[in-house]
Amino acid sequence: MSHESTVPGERDDPVVRAAEVPEPGAVTIVVPTFNESANIRELLHRITESVPARLPCEVVFVDDSTDDTPDVIFRAAQDCPFPVTVLHRDEPAGGLGGAVVEGIRAAGSDWIVVMDGDLQHPPCLVPELVGTGERAGAQLVVASRYMKGGSRAGLAGGYRIAVSRAATWLTKSLFPRSLRGISDPMSGFFAVRRSAVAAEVLKPLGYKILLELAVRGRPRTVTEVPFVFQDRFAGESKSTATEGMRFLRHLAGLRTASPLARMVAFGLIGASGFVPNLVGLWALTRLGVHYVPAEILANQLGVAWNFLLLEHLLFRERRRHRRWWDRAGRFALLANADLVLRIPLIALLVREFGVGALPATALALVMTFLLRFVGTEALVYLPRRSRGAAGRGAPGADEPKPAGSGSRTARRTV
Repeated sequence: MSHESTVPGERDDPVVRAAEVPEPGAVTIVVPTFNESANIRELLHRITESVPARLPCEVVFVDDSTDDTPDVIFRAAQDCPFPVTVLHRDEPAGGLGGAVVEGIRAAGSDWIVVMDGDLQHPPCLVPELVGTGERAGAQLVVASRYMKGGSRAGLAGGYRIAVSRAATWLTKSLFPRSLRGISDPMSGFFAVRRSAVAAEVLKPLGYKILLELAVRGRPRTVTEVPFVFQDRFAGESKSTATEGMRFLRHLAGLRTASPLARMVAFGLIGASGFVPNLVGLWALTRLGVHYVPAEILANQLGVAWNFLLLEHLLFRERRRHRRWWDRAGRFALLANADLVLRIPLIALLVREFGVGALPATALALVMTFLLRFVGTEALVYLPRRSRGAAGRGAPGADEPKPAGSGSRTARRTV
């Protein structure tokens, strides 16, 4: 749900209306902000100095701030020669990536340039990003720190450099095809053709929206330009350990988007459940509990472990279809039914089909694994329902909402 408010002094002149029907090559600069009031005036000044008059331009700030950043933007934009829009979100769904998706939806130009509001991404590169895209016929142009002429100089300290390098290596290893031709998938500075972006297919989580665009959007032609990552103009970095965990969860969600990859991940998560199961069994038997009830109780530890990993790594985007207690109960029933079903299945294979005990056990494990995977997908994490059936599948308070849904967005244009 969104609402639009008109601020006093808002201009209704041809400059503003021109942004609604962009000329060829026009650019919308999308800037997600969170408490960046000290950087706004300088950022708009540098954009004004950098973007030539022949390149029609608008700037869209998508703001999740808790300080006076929206008011600072509005005041600083009064003297800008291009329209400036502020979309302030009451609820920052999807984090920085969700903010970028909101900006993409609001963009009215042929090209969209995404950049940070802290001046670590130099505005002087905006015309080059768009010009390179036009000359190359590219759908996506990435500003890269890791190609010749680029530099990560603005990364503060060896720790951040190491984290950035590790994240780059990990993403390129996980998505070699989607990221072919992109040397800096962690870049937050890029230009994309509006025609190449389907905002409804993006499911951002955290701050690495370029990865989301490249993997889900699959642009046909990608090119790069080098850039030197600058020092922050003012304020402090918003990178935290929490953002790092969100990034890892996002990677897991992207990598397991296909059914085959999801089944492999399901099996790996299931195998990891043996660790808490065995630890629990050891602890209970040490306490004197008989091995039969100890095995039953220890199995529940493995079930709980698997459920938590599935919730946060594999089926995060499907949690909205049922309440958490309903999902947990259904998963526990399926996981325990697996034990009950496996022994009769082994006996059937041995007695009726003459299969040896060892291969029968292996075959039963495979069969029950497939049944458990299909059952978990179909009965625990139901696919998205149509609007008419949404009543029972409404998201609970514990479940994530898609970026841009259910949040109120106030729009102000200068």
